[in-house]
This record gives sequence, structure tokens and C-alpha cells, in this order.
Amino acid sequence: MALPNMGSQAPAFTLPNQDGKDVSLSDYAGQNVLIWFYPRAFGNN
Repeated sequence: MALPNMGSQAPAFTLPNQDGKDVSLSDYAGQNVLIWFYPRAFGNN
């Protein structure tokens, strides 16, 4: 999958939050959203 361009719409996704509850991007439709993640934060580097 290609990386999205800055300013483009994000693809639909669902991921667990810090409490293990599934959160979908669609839960925030019509709102500004900042997505922050740490790639490989908990992986074997």
C-alpha cells in the first residue's frame, strides 16, 4: 500500500487504543483528528 499524500483523506481503519478498545476513524467523522503513533515502539528493533 502506498503512503497517502499530505492533506489527502485517510483510509478507513480500526485500531485498539491504549485501553484495548477498538476505535475507528469513522467514529470522528466531521471532526479534525490528529493521529499519532510510534512505529516499532514495542517491536523488536
